[in-house]
Amino acid sequence: MIRISEAICEKGIILDLKTHEKIGVIKELVSLMVNLGLVADEETFCSDILKRENLESTGIGLGVAIPHARTAATHDLLLAFGRSTQGVDFNSLDGKPSHLIFLIAAPEEKKSHYIMALARLSKMLRKEDMRAGLSKATSAQEVIDILKRAE
Repeated sequence: MIRISEAICEKGIILDLKTHEKIGVIKELVSLMVNLGLVADEETFCSDILKRENLESTGIGLGVAIPHARTAATHDLLLAFGRSTQGVDFNSLDGKPSHLIFLIAAPEEKKSHYIMALARLSKMLRKEDMRAGLSKATSAQEVIDILKRAE
């Protein structure tokens, strides 16, 4: 079973995103993955995420967005998390800004892991206490602990 808390690392968490618009936030999270050495090709990775974003908004509502893509730029399931106090317009279904942004990527051959992670994270983030905890977390480790408890 896919464990979200194991697919994300402490260094893959930004508690205060610098950017306040969708493409900038995606680039900020992509850049983080590149700097951690988890992604080989930043341009391909970013392009794949943005292509998927253009098909349909990944703003799922309730202040949450989950930009995601399958990409050849990585060899494993990757997760990053960014939080925006101001909120970012992800064209969410409910029309509200997203404050909790999870980026998910995986190579084509790990499609089932990718789909399971996306489904599991979406389900976890429907819970009000989960979103409230992530909104108040004061450290990356606390974010991981919240994810572990939710699993």
